[in-house]
Amino acid sequence: MTTTVGLLYPGHAAEDDFPRIEITLDTDIRLPLLSTEDGEGAYSPGALRESGAPERLAEGVEELRLAGAEALVWASPGGSFVYGWAGAHNQIATLARSAGLPASSTAFGFVHAVRELGAGRVAVAAAWPEDVTALFAEFLVAGGVEVVSSGSAGATTAAEAAAWEIDRVKEAALAADHPDAEVLLLPDAALHTAAYIPELEEAVGKPVLTANQVTVWEGLRLTDRHVWAPTLGTLFATRRPVPGAVEPKGIEVRE
Repeated sequence: MTTTVGLLYPGHAAEDDFPRIEITLDTDIRLPLLSTEDGEGAYSPGALRESGAPERLAEGVEELRLAGAEALVWASPGGSFVYGWAGAHNQIATLARSAGLPASSTAFGFVHAVRELGAGRVAVAAAWPEDVTALFAEFLVAGGVEVVSSGSAGATTAAEAAAWEIDRVKEAALAADHPDAEVLLLPDAALHTAAYIPELEEAVGKPVLTANQVTVWEGLRLTDRHVWAPTLGTLFATRRPVPGAVEPKGIEVRE
């Protein structure tokens, strides 16, 4: 039976990661995607808040419903965590009500994924400016995750981050890592990472969570679908799928 996760993605940067992930999964999983905005995607708190406005997210709901989406994920970490822990919950609850489907965001996906790995301490390697990275760290702490180190590369737009090659991504990861961190987070959805997660994990010697990988995992979590796909990193190799298994899904609103 096909599982379909609808993705709302901010603009155009690394959305080609998702067809790659879909092919990598090589199953009956579908990931229809709708871009919610155009332009370079400025990395400032004000611009990120605007990108996650409820009316902007609602514009794509009907198209994803028609594509058969069983759950929705707002695939912009920054467009969620800039609202703070409570505000991000309200944002996703509003999206879920408008769609009549379970919904979440990549920001919440990071918290859930860290828990899935049985970890509590993380390092953050962000492409964003320091003020945006600080807001993400605050969000993680509100979710019960300890941030032991963080790095900010100072990219000012999604277009800038999308141009990074793997060597630049790896450099940022190694620079931000810390011996006490159990997991390394690369939280920018504009980074192309889907093809390189095992390579990144080998470089830092620990599990690596990247935005687009976490986005897909979070959507599958909402649909109670477990997939064994080690080529997408440790997150997709924590357990083999158990037929009929059901676990708490967090944010979910059905009407």
